[in-house]
This record gives sequence, structure tokens and C-alpha cells, in this order.
Amino acid sequence: MASIRVLCLALGVSVGLDSGPGALAAELPNVLWLTCEDTGPQLGCYGDAYAKTPNLDRLAARGMRYQHAWSNAPVCAPARTAIITGVYPPSLGAEHMRSLVAMPPGMKLYPQFLRERGYYCTNNSKEDYNVEKPGTVWDQSSAKAHWKNRRPGQPFFAVFNFTITHESQIRKRPYTPTHDPAKVRVPAYHPDTPEVRLDWAQYYDRITEMDAQAGRRLRELDEAGLADRTIVFFYGDHGSGMPRSKRWPYDSGLHVPLIVYVPEKFQHLAPKEYAPGATSRRLAAFVDLAPTVLSLAGIKPPEGMQGRALMGPFESPPLAYTFGFRGRMDERYDMVRSVSNGRYVYVRQYMPHLIYGQYLSYMFQTPTTREWRRLYDEGKLAPPKTFFWEPKPAEELYDLQTDRDEVRNLANSPGHEAVLTELREALRKHLLETRDVGFLPEAEMHRRAAGTTMYEFGHDPKRYPLETILAMAELAARRTPDAVPRLREGLKAADSGVRYWAATGLLIRGAAAVAAARQDLRAALRDASPSVRVAAAWALGQHGQGDDADRAVDALRELAPPDTNGAYVSVLALNAIDALGSKASSLEDLLRTMPTKDPAAVARANGYVDRLVEQIAGKKAAPGGSR
Repeated sequence: MASIRVLCLALGVSVGLDSGPGALAAELPNVLWLTCEDTGPQLGCYGDAYAKTPNLDRLAARGMRYQHAWSNAPVCAPARTAIITGVYPPSLGAEHMRSLVAMPPGMKLYPQFLRERGYYCTNNSKEDYNVEKPGTVWDQSSAKAHWKNRRPGQPFFAVFNFTITHESQIRKRPYTPTHDPAKVRVPAYHPDTPEVRLDWAQYYDRITEMDAQAGRRLRELDEAGLADRTIVFFYGDHGSGMPRSKRWPYDSGLHVPLIVYVPEKFQHLAPKEYAPGATSRRLAAFVDLAPTVLSLAGIKPPEGMQGRALMGPFESPPLAYTFGFRGRMDERYDMVRSVSNGRYVYVRQYMPHLIYGQYLSYMFQTPTTREWRRLYDEGKLAPPKTFFWEPKPAEELYDLQTDRDEVRNLANSPGHEAVLTELREALRKHLLETRDVGFLPEAEMHRRAAGTTMYEFGHDPKRYPLETILAMAELAARRTPDAVPRLREGLKAADSGVRYWAATGLLIRGAAAVAAARQDLRAALRDASPSVRVAAAWALGQHGQGDDADRAVDALRELAPPDTNGAYVSVLALNAIDALGSKASSLEDLLRTMPTKDPAAVARANGYVDRLVEQIAGKKAAPGGSR
């Protein structure tokens, strides 16, 4: 009978359900996930001597550390979306911060599979997904959720999330740190000042507090007599909350600790490299967590999941690369994709005309951000500390073995052409295989996918010709001046995504390109796609001649109100208005009086409209626009 049960588990067939929860629990492991926010691998067990993390260090000594784990997204909501779905968020149209898109019919979130298997699934307490939940997901999801509330003997899957390490908790003032700020290692991209050191010291203090919270949960498990039948995961949700870690798909923003403990009873489910205190060099990512926990429960991951199971009977062969992405971060648009093979990180900037450190009100609440920007404005910084406040190169390549802070760009290094080509091609293949919908502006995704989900729309080559759009996006971002004729042709393309990137490519190249395509861009101010109109207005308003700026401002006047054009068009238009500065001063009355709510949008999107209007007004009030 036991051998039959093992075979059924390997095949993903539900067993023991008719024998009651006690019989089922005898065959299945409990799974406990301990998670924390905004925490990179700054733990003692990862070799950080400054960190004080005794509880997690003991867990790592009993279990295994993943040396190369990436969160896929460098900010919470998209990162959690990758976890809960097992799908890359750009494939779902869910890359943008708190965008809340619909799931395709039939696709489930991993706790739903576990509950069907007989698990009691709890989440304590943060959800924060970018997708709408397709039905009931958790048995309990609240600050009171706990595995103790299950039926006697029922197997459980439980998440406990620690928020003490969140970005908002590392910038308290006044503050007396426990960690000595003088002993902080300041990254090469940050200025070395007392304010910066205090933020970093406070970050490490919060990690120590989180470690104590994790220790209490582990003791609770042990005292209940469940430690020998519970597989434990610990991970952070993305890199640290410090600027240029959080929100950026470099290793600094994506590299997270991932520790897994498998008790002896279930070590047949562990990967072959598992041993107490071992280190796995397998590349792991958040998109892998859903198929992994399904595999541990004897459930074959569905084909729609794009991640790979890291262990269990359905363990998949390791991949050669991990992938990251950046879309809209709160009120600011950007588009970045990245890939790593464990040693090198390749970053593709599709909007290189935008500076890294665009003004986000939430990020600027951190003292380090304000101090860093002030020193830059005063001309007191030198490279690489200046890079964050300047436009970006189209391609970046970093060697983590020799450049842990990713500040020496090797994209133009003759000695690195082979790895550059390898990672560039790996990224392009990934974008096409996963059908990355992010190559349409957010408003255009919603407009063109109306009547279906973005995932279904993105997987229809007739409706979404990704290869053609991607080719124009790559051309647009490269800045080569000889591409202007092709960009002008692109403005006349049948697909709005191609037209958008053509206009953006002219904006990226500046005055000479805009002058050469002046009449084409003027025609694009009447485009059927609002996003194309915004891109054309931005290009003409920033780099045009004569009455081009007036025409651009007139177009943005029509596009900015969210009640008539939608919140996502409004956010894009307001970003353009902000970039135009004094050229858009005639819009002050409009911004002061227009409605700022889109009744059809999620609440957060309307909040971003309000935030941008406030920022534009504040910028105009500040001499020189410095913030």
C-alpha cells in the first residue's frame, strides 16, 4: 500500500483523501514559508560579517542556501505576482506596480491547487498581487492566519511575512542605531555621508529584528512537535529598500536570500545537492516557487506555469539564466529587462532617455535619496556616484565577480563581446517565448486587450505581433542616428506598438532626429492611439522648433484628464508634461481644475494621477525645478 501511495505522489495523483486528513498528512509534508520585505542577502550565513542573524544562520546550517536566487521584479507587487502565479508578470500584463489585471480562464494561483490537494493554506498577512484572484485562494489570509487553525492532522501550507525590514522602516528619524554606522560598507554608487551610513545601519538593525521574529516562528513550530515533518523556506521579497536596490532589476535589486530546510523524513523530495549547511549554485527565481511547492505536494505543475520546480518528484533541470524586469514604478514609467547567468548581469534599457532616479515621491522619503540628489545637484559627486541621476546607456553588462556593485559597464568592452551577445540573445528569446506584453504602453495594453485578458491577447500573434514591435523597440533604444529613416517609416506602421516605439525612438535621439521627422510627428499628434499621441507630443515639445511645443501642449491638454482618457493615458501624459517643464506652463490652470479620477481604474492608478499633479505643481514652485 505504501509503495502505491509513493507512486501516486510521484504522478501527482491525489491520495488518501478518503481516509481523512490524518492519513493524508502522513504522506505529505507541511510547508512553512517565512518571508520578509526589502531584504537582499545581507545575512551572516551569506558571508556578511556586519549582519547579526543568528536564527537564520542556524536554519541555513541545518538546511541549504541558494547562492543565486532572483526575485524577477525589484519591487513588491510584481515580485509577489511572480510567486503566486508561477508566471512571469510581463506575460500576464502585470508588470506595472499595482496594476491588478485579470487572469486568463482556467489559470489558478498555487494555493488553490494545494487546497484541492487537502492542504490548509494560510497567509499572514500581505497579499499585494497585480492580478485579480480567480476565486477563493486562501483558507485564511489575515493577521490572524495560522496553521494552528487547521483541522486536526491536516497538512498545512503557511506563509508568515515580516514587514519590519520594509523600506518605510529603514528611514526613521531621529534614530539611534545598534549597528555602528562607521562599519557600514557603502556601495560604490552611494555617497559616503553620515545620512547614508545611518540608513544602511538602520537597515541592518531591522534585519536583526526580523531574524528574531523568524526565530520565534521556528520555535513555535518546534514546540508544536512539527519541525520533523515541515519543509521550511526563508526568502526576502527583493533587494534592500535603499535607492538603486529596490526598483532596479540589477543584482542589487533582485538578489535575495533563499534558504530551504528539509527534515529527514522528506529528504527524498530534496534536490540531490541538499545537505546540512550546503550551498546550491542552481539559478533560482520567484517564478519557480509556485511549481516547487506544488511538486513537494505531489502535484504536477500545470503547463501554464513558466517557472521550474526546484525540488520534489517534478523537479526540472536547471536553467542557464534568470530574468528580471522593471515597468511602471508608482507614478513613473520606465521599461527595463535584465538577465543573468550567475556571474554576469545584462541590462537592456528601452527608455534610455529617462534618468535612473526619476522622482518618485515614496522613494524620496528616504534620507539617502534626498542626500544623494542634493550632492549631485551641487556638483559634489563623481562617477559612478553620478550615474543614477543621468540618462542611461541602452545596454549594460556587469561582472559580479569583479564588480559586486555593478558600476563598471562592460557593454562596450572588446573582451566581453561573446558574453554580451550570449545574454542579449538569451533575453530576446525569453521575451518572445513568454510573450512579454510590456512592449505596449500600459494604456495601450488595456485598449487593445479589451474583451479578453492581456495574457490571451499577448499569446495571439495576429493581435500582438511581438517580433515586429520588439524589433522597433530595440531600434528605438539604440540611439544610432542612421535609424531615423526607419523610425519615420515606423510612424506609419499599421500596429500602434510599432508607431509608439518609432515616436519614442525619435524622442530618445533628440533635436536633430525630431527635426528630420517633424511633419511625421505632427501627423502622429492625431494618431488613433492616445499613447502614440503622447510620445509624439513629448518628442515635439521637448525637441521641436517653432510652434511645435504649442502643438504638443495642445495635444497633452486633451490627453491629460483621466475622466475622459483613462488613468493610464493620464499618467503617461503627465509624465510628458513634467518633462516639458516651463514649455507646458500654460497647462497650470488645467492641472489645477481638471478631475483626477478615472471611475474605471483601480484606486492606486487614480492616486498616481494625484501624485503627479502635486509633483508638477511643486516643481514649478521650486527655483530651477530642483527636488
